[in-house]
Formats: sequence, structure tokens, C-alpha cells
Amino acid sequence: MKSVRDIDVNGKTLFIRVDYNLPMDDQGKITDDNRIRATLDLITYLLEKNAKLVLASHLGRPKGNRDEKFSLRPAAVRLSELLKIPVAFADDCIGDAVKKQVNALEPGQILMLENLRFHDEEKKNDPGFAKALADLCDVYVNDAFAVSHRDQASVTGIATYAKTSVAGFLLEKEVRSYSDSVEHPKKPLVVVIGGAKVSSKLAALENMLRFVDCMIIGGAMANTFLAANGVDTKGSMIEADLIETAADIMAHAKEKGIDLLLPTDLVVADRFDKDAESRTVSLDQIPDGWLALDIGPESAQGFANAIANAGTIVWNGPMGVFEMDRFAAGTQAVADAIADSPAFSVVGGGDTGLAAKKCGITEKISYISTGGGAFLHMMEGKVLPGVAALK
Repeated sequence: MKSVRDIDVNGKTLFIRVDYNLPMDDQGKITDDNRIRATLDLITYLLEKNAKLVLASHLGRPKGNRDEKFSLRPAAVRLSELLKIPVAFADDCIGDAVKKQVNALEPGQILMLENLRFHDEEKKNDPGFAKALADLCDVYVNDAFAVSHRDQASVTGIATYAKTSVAGFLLEKEVRSYSDSVEHPKKPLVVVIGGAKVSSKLAALENMLRFVDCMIIGGAMANTFLAANGVDTKGSMIEADLIETAADIMAHAKEKGIDLLLPTDLVVADRFDKDAESRTVSLDQIPDGWLALDIGPESAQGFANAIANAGTIVWNGPMGVFEMDRFAAGTQAVADAIADSPAFSVVGGGDTGLAAKKCGITEKISYISTGGGAFLHMMEGKVLPGVAALK
């Protein structure tokens, strides 16, 4: 990828694809502005270089229609507050009125466009829409890692028509952090994978076997692996059609000398509810009809011991239903072990980023990815379409 650092931006108009898909409350107020803050270094750098900035993002799922509750105007206001300079706002992202606003920009000024997904053509990667976006700029900058696994107009299509296409600071940092942690790690590499379904992370599991020294599997997805080992998980969720696949992954890991760790005890409940009756049991003591909602303390200690020996740690997916406090202990224990380790640690975005925040360890992690889906895409060994478009 060519970096924005590699080009002269003085006096040029830059179209910057950011990810300002921000959480909002019912009154339309931003509840977490971290995604805006993550772009401030790039924006400040470009303003100092005398560039004209056009920022574009999506927000929510307006399904190709204008819906004011998904307007990016609050993001423009918040960005202005953080930068302490005016940020102009366009009521659309294409059209003559938008072109007029872009053409009126002076070096050092910023214009934020309205939600890209107010146009159905964005998600469809419509060539005409992509060209209309490209016509707004001299340079296209992708700084939206979180959507770079999407083949959409503002991510890949625009690069076909833009005169110059480069990577922003955040995209560079994400790709470099992945490479440092997985493809060129300090050994041993310990990968912690959790979450609900094997199916959603099957490709990542298989690809990670090329790199890891130790693989820890927790969360509901561990149930399918336990079932492959002959454990009756009773009412716990399993993917019966993937039991054989789970067995193959374990066999492959054994052949390669990879330690593959599964839970040895579980926190089970009589129903999926924060007020359910629960108990900690060994694998052969799960009551009929009960379901596993967290790893037990013995498992957590075993996982922590493996993490303590790591040179590099990659974590993607919680160990249980961490959203319910009663079933968050396993995730907390693993999070604490990662935080206490001197190893280079990378946390995948999405639910894992939320878990890291809930566990209070974000300041002790080497790098927390801004994109869950994009991070998982790279764990699967795939090239991000948004990155490929820049090459």
C-alpha cells in the first residue's frame, strides 16, 4: 500500500473514508466517540500539510433511504469540538450542491458528508456512485479498517476512479499490527478464540494453525470441540454438523505439535437468563438440560498459565456470556492474564473489544483493533478488499 505520508497533499482535496459508525442514544447523542478520536492524528497531520479534507462514513443501517436518526451531523459537531475548529456539513454525499461545497473549501478546512448508506448504491458498489465520490477529490484515503473487508463503493469502487489512492494512518496501523502479531510474531504465539459459533470462525481456526504455538478455545464454540471429544454437553449449544470438523482441527493441531486447550470445567445454568440457577461443574457433571454459559475457574487458571508463557497474544472472542455479570468471570480471568503479560497483545474488535473494555484492561493491551469483522477476515488469511484496492 502507498501511504498518505508518501504523497504531497499541499492544497489538494482529499476524500477520507473514515468509520464514524458511532453508538447513539435515543436522543441522537453520541455515547462513545473513540472512532472519531482514532482519526484525529491523521486529520491533524493533513491540516498541518495544508490539505482540504472531505470526510465520508456510514452510520447504522438506513437501507438506502434518508433517515435522520442515522444522520452524521452529530459526528461533525463532535469532531469540531475535539479539533476546536469548524467542521462544515453537507446534507448529501453526492450531487451538485455537495460539489459546490467541496469546491469552496480552502486549505486547512473540513467538510463532512452525509451518511453514504442513504444511497443504496453504496453497498451495491455501483460504479456510477463510486465515480461520483471520486470526482470530489484529488486523492482518496482509506482510513476505515473496520469496513475494509466490504466490497463497497466508498471502500473499493472509488479507488478505480480516483487519481491517487492511499492508506491512512489507522489502516496502516491495523495491517501492521496484524502482521506483527500473527505473521511475524515473537514466539510463542498464543491465540485465544471464543464466541458463539465454530462456523463463524472456522476459516480463522484453520488458518491460525499455520502460525500458532498454542490455541485456546472457549465460549460456546468450545462446546462443539468438547462434543468431538465425547463430552455430553447436555443443553449447551453445539453445531452438530461441525463436530467432525472440530475433531479434524484437533487432530491437525496434534500433528503439528500445537497445544490446543479446551475448558476442563464449566459454569452451567438451568436457562439462559441472568437470574438463572447456576453452578460450576466438571465436564462429566452437567445436569440434564442445563447449558454452559462460561468457562470454570480451573479452565480459567489453565488458560492463564498458557497465556503467561506467551511472546505474542491474539485474542478474538469472549469465554462466555460476559454481558451477564454472573457469567463474566471466565472472560475476566483471561482478560486479566493477557493484561498482566509482558507479551505483545492484540485484541480483535467487535465483541472482544467490548469485553476488553468491560474487563477494564484496555490501557494494558498493546493494540485493540477497531474492526471485528475486518480483523477476523485477516485471521482467515484473506486479503482485505479495501487494502487490495490500494495496491
